[in-house]
Amino acid sequence: MPTRSNIWALVLAAGDGKRLDRLTRVYGGPAIPKQYCSLRAGPSLLHDALRRALAVTAHQRTCVVVAEKHRCWWKPQSRLLPPGNVIVQPENLGTGVGILLPLLHILERDARARIVILPSDHHVRVEACLIRSLRAALETIRVHEGGALLLGVTPEEPDPELGYIVPVAADDEVALPVLQFIEKPCTSDALKFIERGALWNTFIIAASIGGLLGLYERRVPELVTEMRRAVRRDRAEAGAGRAVTELYASLRPVDFSHDILPGQESSIRVVRVPPCGWSDLGTPERVGRTLAHMPTERMPTATWTRQLDAPVSPLSLAEQHARQMSARLQPDRVNHRQ
Repeated sequence: MPTRSNIWALVLAAGDGKRLDRLTRVYGGPAIPKQYCSLRAGPSLLHDALRRALAVTAHQRTCVVVAEKHRCWWKPQSRLLPPGNVIVQPENLGTGVGILLPLLHILERDARARIVILPSDHHVRVEACLIRSLRAALETIRVHEGGALLLGVTPEEPDPELGYIVPVAADDEVALPVLQFIEKPCTSDALKFIERGALWNTFIIAASIGGLLGLYERRVPELVTEMRRAVRRDRAEAGAGRAVTELYASLRPVDFSHDILPGQESSIRVVRVPPCGWSDLGTPERVGRTLAHMPTERMPTATWTRQLDAPVSPLSLAEQHARQMSARLQPDRVNHRQ
C-alpha cells in the first residue's frame, strides 16, 4: 500500500517564458526566464513552486527539471535540493519531453511512486485551498491508478488566455470524468463553458508513475523506450549525461497538452479546486491582472522549511510592470500639457 513516503514532486522549470520577455528583460540585456523572477520582491516563482511541493512531500523526494542554458539562474536557486534531484535537459523540447525525462529518473528510484507535477510560473492567493485539493488528489490516485488527475480551479472570470476542462458531471466525486479539453476560447465561449461547469486547467497533475507512463506509452511508445534506455545508460555512468544529450539532438518537440492528452480523456479525471486566486503568469496582461487583485501593502514573506531557505530573486515582475506602465503614461502626460 502506498504511503506518504511514495509521494514525489516534480517542479517544471525548463521553459523560456518568451511571452513574458518584455517584463523579464532588463535594460536591453537577456531576458531572465520568469520562473527565476519574483512576482513581488522576494523569493522566485520557482521557490514558490518548491514550497508547494514541500507541503505534500519531503525535500529528498522533490525534483526540478531545468534547462542547461539557464544554469546561471537555476544553480544558485536549486542548491539546497539533493544534486540527483536537479534534472538537467540539454535543451527545452516542450512539456511532453520535459516531463518524461525526470519521470523516468524517478522510476529508477521508486517504481511505486505517486507523483505531483507543479509548473513554476503560478501565483496562488490562498495557498492552503490549493494544497487541500492537491492532497485529496494524491489520496484519490489509489482509486484511479490507471491514468492521471488534473487540478481544475473554479473560474473567477471568463479568461480567454487559459485552457479549460469540462467535466462530465458536477457530482460529489472528488475526481470527475473529463468530457472535453478546450484551449484558450474567446471570452464569450469561455463564459458558455463556465456555465456548463468548466474549470481552469492549472496543468497541476497528480498520478501514479505507472498511470502517467501509460499515457506516454499509448501515444509515443518509441520515445519512452529510447528515453528509458538513455536514462539508464547515464545513471550507470554516474550522471555523465552523454546518452540523453545524444538522444535530444534527434528529437522533435512534444507538447503534453497537444500531443499526449488528446484522445485519452477516459484516462483523465479532474479534481475541482475552489476559487483560490490562482493564476498562471504566462503573459504581461495576466501579470497585471494578478497584481490588480493583490493587496497593495507588501505581503509578508512565507515561512520556509529549514531544508529550503529562499534567496531573493534578481527581478520583480511587479516592479517591471509598474515601470512599463509608467513609461506608457509619459507621452500622454506630455501631450496633455501641450
